[in-house]
Amino acid sequence: MDNINLHRIPSQPFVRQGQAPQLTQSPTKAFLDHLNEAMQPAALKISKHASDRLAERNIHISEAEWAHITDKVNEAKSKGIKESLVLMEQAALIVSAKNATVITAMDRMEAKDQLFTNIDGTIVLS
Repeated sequence: MDNINLHRIPSQPFVRQGQAPQLTQSPTKAFLDHLNEAMQPAALKISKHASDRLAERNIHISEAEWAHITDKVNEAKSKGIKESLVLMEQAALIVSAKNATVITAMDRMEAKDQLFTNIDGTIVLS
């Protein structure tokens, strides 16, 4: 029988003398960073269409009101709402909670006799 020589290959990468081993970022940390970003409340974006409608219909919403709307939309998103109707004293907004985007806007008189479809939640603000 022939003699077979087995050589063990080390599992650690070779390190050249005088050089420190390079550490790679753990994929777990990158995943946690992405998860934390996804969990942060998103600021509302206003689509071009919604921006045009707000201007056309002379609807003015204060910074405090936008902050309140943003909080409520983020709360709705955390409860599984994807598309919501936001009813305010002066306006009605259709908001994608999923994308944190105002899709369209109309004044309350215009919204009075409207049928709203493809929404799964309503936010009533006073």
